[in-house]
Amino acid sequence: MIDYSDLIQPDKGQEAHAIHLVDKAGYDGWLTGRSARERAHLAAIDFKPDIFAHAILPGDDPEKWAVVTAVASVENLSAWCLAKLGQVLPEGRYRVEGHPPGKALFGWMSAQYRFDTYKSKPPSKGPRILLTSDVAAIAPLVAEMRATALVRDLVNTPAADMGPAAIEKAAERIAKAHGGKLTVTKGEALEQGYPMVHAVGRAAAKHHAPRLIEIEWGKDDHPRIALVGKGISFDSGGLDIKPAAGMRLMKKDMGGAAHVLALAELVMAGGLPVRLHCIVAAAENAISGDAFRPGDVLKSRLGLTVEIGNTDAEGRLVLGDALAKAGESKPELIVDFATLTGAARVALGPDLPPIFANDDSLADMMLTGGIERDDPLWRMPLWDGYADLLETDIADIGNAGSSPFAGTITAALFLKRFVPDGVAWAHIDTFAWRPSAKPGRPKGGAALGLRAAWAMLQARYDRRGRA
Repeated sequence: MIDYSDLIQPDKGQEAHAIHLVDKAGYDGWLTGRSARERAHLAAIDFKPDIFAHAILPGDDPEKWAVVTAVASVENLSAWCLAKLGQVLPEGRYRVEGHPPGKALFGWMSAQYRFDTYKSKPPSKGPRILLTSDVAAIAPLVAEMRATALVRDLVNTPAADMGPAAIEKAAERIAKAHGGKLTVTKGEALEQGYPMVHAVGRAAAKHHAPRLIEIEWGKDDHPRIALVGKGISFDSGGLDIKPAAGMRLMKKDMGGAAHVLALAELVMAGGLPVRLHCIVAAAENAISGDAFRPGDVLKSRLGLTVEIGNTDAEGRLVLGDALAKAGESKPELIVDFATLTGAARVALGPDLPPIFANDDSLADMMLTGGIERDDPLWRMPLWDGYADLLETDIADIGNAGSSPFAGTITAALFLKRFVPDGVAWAHIDTFAWRPSAKPGRPKGGAALGLRAAWAMLQARYDRRGRA
């Protein structure tokens, strides 16, 4: 396991390879100040200052080489501008010349993440260490990287090894590490209190029995907040079965749970002055003679009845019960994460999760946090004009829209019915997966929206060190 605190270290003048940052606007000026040997070398390899391009600069001694890399803007470094170097450079120490690396420290660590649990011979490349004089930035960024790695690890783990019981075990570790109280309601005990969670998960094998997992932490006199996550450990689609291609990535359908567990650990480890209630609805949407059916009517924890139009719209069902539970404690804020709809991917692609919010200030803080952390979100409308698409003849609400249009909006409107009036609420429809690699962002499980939400919580509740 990688110790991310080893990858960024205080700069105490240690010997290190220099990293020179250039952008297109300043490249020619930088080049004129380099040695004849370096200029000849860069000309020989036809170096161009395109983003992520890099080259080794020879020194007078074979061990004294340096690096030049191109970024979009030397004056405005992104989290990812050094990530490719973090992947490809030889092990050793490095120092950015003339510029504090800032949030690029995160991308440097992220680039060295690996998931090799199932490799018989894991690769053994040594660490690349980046030095920084901003010592105060190290611990917070390491914490965010550990949270990001947790999301990736949980999502990357195959469903056979990351069922509801394994999700509970992850929650138990977090609660125990930070003094949180863990409560789990599972199996047949769900039928009365969390009937929709029970219905979705009852077809699974006993060792994958559904459960409602709660962590409570913090002082009673602090503002109460709730984090709610969809934890569908595998989604076959139920009796409305998915095609084989649609099931291939369904181990990631617990990505919402992964996000809120990682976010809860950031809250607890960071000592944020809140009263935290983290809730994960964990179930496998399996197929058996006991599976819930299209046309069934389920009673929810809130009392609303839900007609099942599609058993593959199960995530909103378990979230409905979880959101109802969250609302009973009268929090001032609820944030949920869920891999909820393919419609969100159609609208915004895999990299940009939509956020829905019933509070403009909360939405603005989430969007601002995403910009600050290079973890972008895009606000979508809770358009009540589409609420009629969820109407049904025999129940209070349907779980699937009557039209193929606006699928991500109607899903959010369904969830909204389970959120108490007067409570600020945000819903993030995250993909939790990266279909192709980018520097610092490997293919596979992905934390999308996690750092934006953490930035929002810090801005909203952490007053330490502020004027």
